[in-house]
Amino acid sequence: MERGEGGNRRTPHGERRRGNQTSITEFILLGFGNLPELQIIFFLLFLVIYVVTMAVNILIAALAVTDQCLHTPMYFFLGNLSCLEICYSSTILPRMLASFMTGDRTISITGCMVQFFWFGFLATAECYMLAVMSYDRYLAICKPLHYTTHMDGRLCMQLAAVSWLSSFISLSILVSCMSQLAFCGPNEIDHFFCDLTPVINLSCSNTNLVTMATLILSSINVVLPFLLTLASYVFIISTILRIPSTTGKQKAFSTCSSHLIVVTIFYGTLITVYMLPNSNELTAPNKVFSFFYTISTPLINPLVYSLRNKEVKEAMRRALQKCRVFP
Repeated sequence: MERGEGGNRRTPHGERRRGNQTSITEFILLGFGNLPELQIIFFLLFLVIYVVTMAVNILIAALAVTDQCLHTPMYFFLGNLSCLEICYSSTILPRMLASFMTGDRTISITGCMVQFFWFGFLATAECYMLAVMSYDRYLAICKPLHYTTHMDGRLCMQLAAVSWLSSFISLSILVSCMSQLAFCGPNEIDHFFCDLTPVINLSCSNTNLVTMATLILSSINVVLPFLLTLASYVFIISTILRIPSTTGKQKAFSTCSSHLIVVTIFYGTLITVYMLPNSNELTAPNKVFSFFYTISTPLINPLVYSLRNKEVKEAMRRALQKCRVFP
């Protein structure tokens, strides 16, 4: 045990003692358990997921910027979503991969708060972005004659700016509340990243303010965008039902159903984790739910929203021709 300044003593386990009080200075992320024989498998699995996620999202973002044919409101929002997913995946997966390689699962309290801020900021921005995209599709399908006049470049910029700014303000408030917590007991987080509930469960101070702030902000930033998204798709589906062409109806239903499944999984798992009462029985299920909205969603979104579109496929073909990959 080392003695620091002012008579404080630091233990080997990331604790600082002052008299009889112990203050935690770092956490241990337990991740997926102590399974040495599976570390290499986990590393390779998440490495492949991270590489594919980054590749497809960078591709979509680059095409949305460089291809003139994709300079439309829908692809503007898809480009924003891809940029968001690039940052979103990078807040969790690189550190997880490093812990698989080195075996070091410790993270400082400051590092933990920073990771949660960026994760929460980007997840909240995605909630708003999905709602904005559903509104864009509602206008395009249900109000086609007024689409170009309503959804102009200025409105696109405003909707994107509001999504990012609202997310930043909400997470700044929540992390400010979290920074007031004291940690003086166990320092093991039964999770693969610094999520809100596992962190506040380790606090030895009153967490009522953080819990209340979480409930209020989750209602505003998750439930409200989900309801707006759901309402948009209800109107879209009712419009599709009036399409006389059977082929057109099936194609539209296929697209909308895949979108609706993805957003329901994303919003549903977020609501389950952040709005249901906290209990020890939900620790393992919450870890599974967290996998969906942190790791699988950034991988699935570009596949569902972008790479199935004819315009994106044509843009990829043009880009390959410009690079002279094909004659």
